[in-house]
Amino acid sequence: MTSFKERIFRKEDPSVYEQKDAHLVRTLRVRDFLALGLGTIVSTTIFTLPGTVAAQHAGPAVVISFVAAGVVAGLVAFAYAEMASAMPFAGSAYSWINVVFGEFFGWVAGWALLAEYFIAVAFVGSGLSANFRGLIEPLGWTLPKALANPFGTDGGVIDLISVIAILAVALLLSRGASQTSRVENTLVVLKVLAVLLFIVVGCTAIKPQNYVPFIPKYHLNADGTAFGGWQGIYAGVSMIFLAYVGFDSIASNSAEAKNPSKTMPRGILGSLLIGVVLFAAVSLVLVGMFHYPLYANNAEPVGWALRHSGHGVIAAIVQAVACVGMFTALIGMMMAGSRLIYSFGRDGLLPRKLGKINGKHLPNNALVTLTVFAVIIGSIFPFAFLSQLISAGTLIAFMFVSLGIYGLRRREGKDIAEPGFKMPFYPVMPALAFLGSLIVFLGLSADAKICAFGWFVFGLILYFGYGMRHSALAGKTDGQADGKD
Repeated sequence: MTSFKERIFRKEDPSVYEQKDAHLVRTLRVRDFLALGLGTIVSTTIFTLPGTVAAQHAGPAVVISFVAAGVVAGLVAFAYAEMASAMPFAGSAYSWINVVFGEFFGWVAGWALLAEYFIAVAFVGSGLSANFRGLIEPLGWTLPKALANPFGTDGGVIDLISVIAILAVALLLSRGASQTSRVENTLVVLKVLAVLLFIVVGCTAIKPQNYVPFIPKYHLNADGTAFGGWQGIYAGVSMIFLAYVGFDSIASNSAEAKNPSKTMPRGILGSLLIGVVLFAAVSLVLVGMFHYPLYANNAEPVGWALRHSGHGVIAAIVQAVACVGMFTALIGMMMAGSRLIYSFGRDGLLPRKLGKINGKHLPNNALVTLTVFAVIIGSIFPFAFLSQLISAGTLIAFMFVSLGIYGLRRREGKDIAEPGFKMPFYPVMPALAFLGSLIVFLGLSADAKICAFGWFVFGLILYFGYGMRHSALAGKTDGQADGKD
């Protein structure tokens, strides 16, 4: 029998993942990954968070929060690009850390990412619902509160629109990645055009006095969080970091990439760069149109700002395209989440049924599981609370991947293929990526940290109670040990 320590540090052979994922069809190109990344990054958050963060934390300096968060995300994106280039496996951080550090550490990173995907799908669904309701209300159409809000929020029982959207995307994904990518590419183009339309029209309604003071004076909000000063900007960074997690969804699908050593780095870095530019522009325009306190508790500030500046028709066009375009974020997150759950099942850390594929080579058992949990989460938790929970899980995985570069470099060209892309300024940049992620994590709300800790403890119980005993590596290493005895 292998010892407890040996089980904790046992590592998967990268060639095993290559064989296990060989049945996944490599059909995705650079433009598909750019669409996946942009579809996830330029999603609910670009139409919601700039106004929310400005009102709650940063004021007009919300643009600094977005740029700072983009810098940290960019550092991590370089690490993701090298990892995906060297190890184009399903499951992204989970599979990579399993190979580099060992199964237990891979589980921790993957379990953190799983929280991101469960919550992100629910979060995007909630944002889509808010924008759709804002679109139809001027027409005199309103949903009863019981069907418009999550359970326990303002008389809500279930967010019906969110549920319908999630189920519709699950049905689309069950038909295959190549068909989905064609829909995704079209919707992303429409959504980016809608963002650009808002920027151009919004610029005509900017009032310079709304930028003064650009960094408001620091004080504490009623809930104890920071507003104004550099403290408010920092709080804003932690709240909006989820806006840039789309490149992780790209990496999760690397087993379905054509020529991954080139397509993965281009897709990851390209989509993030475009996303940062668009977020900064939307933030500047939005806080210039109206005084930032007016965006407090507003789940659709872009549409609201256009309507109240006399551009009702443009508001309707932008919000209509935004609602349709938000499906792209659901597509990206649900593709990535289902591939991660598939990876857990593939390796036996969760029931192996989740690692099965159907006759079309699709992990639809994993997709169904993700859909059910996302609907439940979106029906219970309110929109604002979900945003910080997404960041918590993502940042934990980002720290693992950043440090994983050091272990990866020692094995490149040996048992791991020499990647087509390498993180620059090694060994300094991986350390900066880790520290940046840690600093953003420390700025999250206490509730988000507590929930992240609870999810971590639940994950440990599941791993030691089920995953460690049923993993594919357990049978392999125990068999080797028995042979030695």
